[in-house]
Amino acid sequence: MKLNTNSNTYTIVYSIVVVVIVAFLLAFCYSALKSRSEANERIDKKQQILAALNIRNVSKEQVEEKYKEVVVADEIITSQGNILKDGAQKDKDGFTVSRKDMSKDNLPIYICKVNGETKYVLPMIGKGLWGPIWGFIALNKDKKTVFGAYFDHESETAGLGSRIKDEDFQNTFQKKQAYSDNGEITLQVVKAGTASDKTTQCDGITGATLTTNGVENMIKEYLGFYKAFLQNNDK
Repeated sequence: MKLNTNSNTYTIVYSIVVVVIVAFLLAFCYSALKSRSEANERIDKKQQILAALNIRNVSKEQVEEKYKEVVVADEIITSQGNILKDGAQKDKDGFTVSRKDMSKDNLPIYICKVNGETKYVLPMIGKGLWGPIWGFIALNKDKKTVFGAYFDHESETAGLGSRIKDEDFQNTFQKKQAYSDNGEITLQVVKAGTASDKTTQCDGITGATLTTNGVENMIKEYLGFYKAFLQNNDK
């Protein structure tokens, strides 16, 4: 029997089929793009953690292998020093905590080994001039001395606040004392050109006072959050 393409039934069925096919294709494309985007975000985050450990310029193809090599655990802790998850699988616990979900009661911390030496990578998030800023500070085995640092931003002013992402700025944190021997927070980011104590102070960025203040406040807040764990845990 010849199909009547002019009938209302045909028009309705045809429209439904087209809508279903288009919806399927859109869902498939969204899923594929989302998976790729999430994979890229994971790689980028691992590159940032490695950068805090002074392991930079690692290609995307090498990131996973290098991360597994140096990260021993990605724990979730509280500001009271309690361990919520032990992070034994390295990227299934603390690594899954997004920046927006970080709080004093939900803190990721990375326990790492670099050339046989234990390092502690502390994630943190704060507010810059125009939007969120974030970073990672790596401490040595003594849990006081900065081994390395990495900072990034969402929308700071190009050539000014955006320079917190520059390696030259981040390298100024190396060997600074984050905590004193009695546990006081000593690491400071001060106005550019005014750092007088080279053991605890880092010069901020010229022309970016508010972004510099944001980095300073972020560091103070999160070093406070991590203090109990670092002082009372033998890991």
